[in-house]
This record gives sequence, C-alpha cells and structure tokens, in this order.
Amino acid sequence: MPEHPEEQPRDRTAVELFAGGGGLAMAVGRAGFRPLLFNEFAARACETLEANGAKERGVEEWVPEPGGPWPLVPGDVRKLDMRYLSGKVDVLAGGPPCQPFSLGGIAKGDEDKRNMFPEMFRAVREIQPKAVICENVVGLRRKSFEPYFQYILNELSYPYLERNPDSTWQEHDRLLREHDNALRGTTDPSGGHEVYDVVPTNVNAADYGVPQTRSRVIIVAFRRDIGVDLAEFKRSLKPTHSQAALIHSMREGGYWDRHSVPDHVRDRVMKGLPKQIPLAPEEGVLPWLTFRDALAGLNGEPALPPVPWDHLDRQERHLGGVSNHIGWPGARIYKGHTPNELDRPAKTVKAGVHGVPGGESVMLTDDLDPNSPGAYRHRYMTVRETARVMTFPDSWVLEGPRGEQMRQLGNAVPVRLGEFFAKAVANALDNAEGVR
Repeated sequence: MPEHPEEQPRDRTAVELFAGGGGLAMAVGRAGFRPLLFNEFAARACETLEANGAKERGVEEWVPEPGGPWPLVPGDVRKLDMRYLSGKVDVLAGGPPCQPFSLGGIAKGDEDKRNMFPEMFRAVREIQPKAVICENVVGLRRKSFEPYFQYILNELSYPYLERNPDSTWQEHDRLLREHDNALRGTTDPSGGHEVYDVVPTNVNAADYGVPQTRSRVIIVAFRRDIGVDLAEFKRSLKPTHSQAALIHSMREGGYWDRHSVPDHVRDRVMKGLPKQIPLAPEEGVLPWLTFRDALAGLNGEPALPPVPWDHLDRQERHLGGVSNHIGWPGARIYKGHTPNELDRPAKTVKAGVHGVPGGESVMLTDDLDPNSPGAYRHRYMTVRETARVMTFPDSWVLEGPRGEQMRQLGNAVPVRLGEFFAKAVANALDNAEGVR
C-alpha cells in the first residue's frame, strides 16, 4: 500500500432546471458533474434531451447511480417536488425563461407570468445545493429592472426566508434587506440557516472562447458553510479571449495562416479593421474566435463543407457526414437586417428562424455575386452552422423541425461559456474548506 493513497475523484452531482436543448447541462457534465435530475417544459427540447441520453423518470422518485441514466421530468417545474434530493446535490444549474427580461421581447420583467426565478429560489430551498449557476439575458441588468435584479440576488442569498404568496416582491425584498442588516456583526452571520454568497458577472461569450458576441449575466452562488474563497473565484473568471488579440492576429497574419480565403476576402476584411491599432493584448489572452473558426471546427470536428447554391431546397444530404446542414431558400439582407460576416464572431443566436430582427440567421459567404459587382452572395445559416456557433458538438442530436431546433439553440447557453463557469465552480468547491 502506498504511504499516501491516491485521492479518488469526487462524485460531483447536478440538477438542471429549464434544461432546454441541453447547452448548460452538457457544460456542467463536461465539468465533472453527473446529472441527478433534468426538468424541461418544451416537448421538443425534451425529445432532444432523450435523444442524447436522458430517460423520462415517471412519477416514482429515484436517484441514479454513477453511470446510470439521466432522469428527465418533462413538464411544469412548478409541479416538481425536489425535496428527495436535499443534501445530495453539488450544483443546481438553470437558465429561467428570459423572455420577461429580453431586449427582443415585451420586457414585462417580474410582472410576466413566464418569470421562473421564484422556482429557482424554491429549488434552492428544497435541495440546498453547494452551489448554484444561473444564466440569463443581460437585459436583466437594465436600469428599469435593476431593483428586481437586486431582489433576485437578495433572495438567492437568503432562500430560506420564503416569500408570503400574498406579498409583493418589493415587500419581500424589504424583509430580506432588514434580515441582512440584522445578521451583520453577529457571531453567526448565517443565523443558523443556509446562507449563500452570490457572485453576479456580466459576460460576453466571445471573451470566453465562443465564436459569437452574446451578452449575458451569469449568477453563481455558494453555500456559505462550504467556505469557498470568493476573491479567488472572482479572479478565476478573467476573460480568456479578446477582440484586440483577434485584430493583432489578423494584422500579423496568424489568423490568415489558419484559413485559406480568396485574396479579395482578406483585402476586404483588412480594410474594415479599425484604423487605430489597439493595444497589444494581455499575455496569455487568445484572439476572439470567428464564425469562420467555428465552421473550420473547434471541437475536433472536420470543417463543414459549403452549401452549394443549387442546394437551397430544404433537402437533407448529410453534407460532410453531418446532419442538419441543410440549405434554406429566401434569405434577404436590407437596412437593419445585415448578415453575419465570417471573419468576426457571429451575432447573438436568437430563438427564431427567419423573422428575428437584425439578420442573425443570415450569413455572407466568400462568393462574389455575379449579378451585383463588388457584392457577396448570402444565405441562411444551416442548423448545424448555428449549433457550431453555440459550440454544440456535431454529435449532439437536435430533435424537431428546423424552427424548433433553432429555437432550442437560441435559448441555450453556449457550451463553452457554460463549461468555463462550471469548471470554475468545480475548482472552487474542490479547494473549499468545508466540502465533504
């Protein structure tokens, strides 16, 4: 027997609410957390989860063993009892529906019935996880929503103070603030209950290796008794990629060494770079990844082949050996509806097919338009190209018709972004004093 036995890897566990098409669930899994429960309302998204390894749980509650199936409970989270998982969960993860706070919607915020943050608070009370990862749209940080955003942080800090169903969120927020003030200066700041330390972070997914500019807010919370070093955790969230590094890579040629493009494309891109050269990127910071990088393959996949112009006919041909790389007719560009360019990160993928504002589902190709001198041909992005922009692997199966697949991708957390934060949480838990 060795003098110091090798430490066995910890069996980290997770629960995923509002799982959607599986982006955050996949990310949490890659960080070493095995799922004890999935919940999702949308039927097509549930089909996607089942196609990738989840198994509908049924009425009976059960906790899977390592290597066992991933239990999926489809339907309304408000009807889901999670108390049987109390004390068994390391991470509770989820992205409550963002439409109440989205810049692209009506933005009713806390008044919107689709606001599911109260269900996240209930899950924390019932499960008492060691950590929470919650993703949402950056619209939640708008000035008009800032009071409610602060209320979210306050309730996540003290989830055991359950809100009276007859009270407004403003009244409950006042109670939470009074409770926080009362605990300050006491010898037991937890008050004998499970208090959480909350870390909100505004992010651009491109800064974390996602080939897409996607602004979000990610809220992480740690149970205080775990003893996580919050200062060190915050330092670990430092961005890994930058626009400045991409510009320098283009100017110095490294970017073009990775890609074979026509001279006229390179010339056009170089002419469009900022005239003022940005400061050299910080050491170790990588270039933003571009749409072209995504199509070339980021997860070990081969490059996606171009879609021939005579294939814009909705027919599946498994181009390049992958599914959902299907040409679609009818793409247009016009003022306010401009396409994605290959040598930039893609625009934010949204939960729509063709009608979303801004041209997020249209791409400019390298092919010159024979009918318009100096212009380039454009088309709709395929589902597979969109999945690559969201850093989903080609092996991940998406169920439903094109519209449902695009909706699942638009509502998802980019896998690389979620994985970065999930690994940061895993490291914080591994180094915490109170983790058992």
